[in-house]
Amino acid sequence: MDSLSSMQVDNEWRRWIAENLILGSVPQSLCDVMVAAGVAADEARREVEAAQTSPYIAGATRLKNRLAKHDWILDIQRKLNRQFELKIERHHKLGRERFYREFYSTGRPVIITGMLDDWPAMQKWNLDYFASAYGDAEVQVQFGRDRDAQYEINSVQHRQTMRFGDYVAMIGKAGRTNDFYMTANNTSQNRRALSGLWRDLLPLSEYQDGTSPDDGFFWLGPAGTITPFHHDLTNNFMAQVIGRKRVLLIPPAEVARVYNHRHCFCEVDGRAIDYNRFPMMRDVQVLECILNPGEILFLPVGCWHFVEGLDASCTVSSINFRWDNDFTGFYPGQLDY
Repeated sequence: MDSLSSMQVDNEWRRWIAENLILGSVPQSLCDVMVAAGVAADEARREVEAAQTSPYIAGATRLKNRLAKHDWILDIQRKLNRQFELKIERHHKLGRERFYREFYSTGRPVIITGMLDDWPAMQKWNLDYFASAYGDAEVQVQFGRDRDAQYEINSVQHRQTMRFGDYVAMIGKAGRTNDFYMTANNTSQNRRALSGLWRDLLPLSEYQDGTSPDDGFFWLGPAGTITPFHHDLTNNFMAQVIGRKRVLLIPPAEVARVYNHRHCFCEVDGRAIDYNRFPMMRDVQVLECILNPGEILFLPVGCWHFVEGLDASCTVSSINFRWDNDFTGFYPGQLDY
């Protein structure tokens, strides 16, 4: 729901009521949240009562019960995840076979250190280098993100083209902000404009298939950038070159409780989870790590993650693993919940 501050009960409110009733929330608790947000108590009660008697919601509830068997399987995995301390391990120069056996094939995140030591980018890349070597390149950046709660879903609307040198200067002066960010959504143009930068990267042949590293994605922004909770449709490497990022991860088995509202996105804000608005998040297993320069984070397919730039930062992500990484064939598509 875009906003809980409106006095009017609109269709976004009604979707919220329906979703929470279907998920088993106590009706009075929904009224309490609406009243706290400024909705009149009588109106809140009427809307909740109307939803409770709706045949549409009754039909959706019947379908939800049929899908409960799927949730049962996921709950088994959730319980198994809690049998031991689930954490994001760090391993120095993790070997290929162990990585595949213990992490890739089991869908466990891991941080790998020491594998970027030979990358020229680790010594060369900084804001001054970007400006002096590629300042005249025309790049694409997302702007106006602070004005749009759905800035990732609406990323096309936020694209602007500018000189790379001017963008780098903005990062140096910005302080903390999420209003502008160069992300994977800008990759098509930026890969061409900044093609020389890819020579400063080396293939991670221990884990990847040896294709050119320019198959990856380039992220550059000031401290304070936010990538909201979402999951990818492939396994993913995040190679951190400049600055630090805080990453929250949620195992895929928690999918029924993370309020997946559209496609692969979740509206829960990882900076301050609102448990009144998203009560099921209280029971979700959330892992946290800090990704430092020179480290690689393995993000398993389907693993929810939220990323916050703690410093001005640059990340290169890639998906060209040695092993099968195609999981889109049985994905349900562009879901809009």
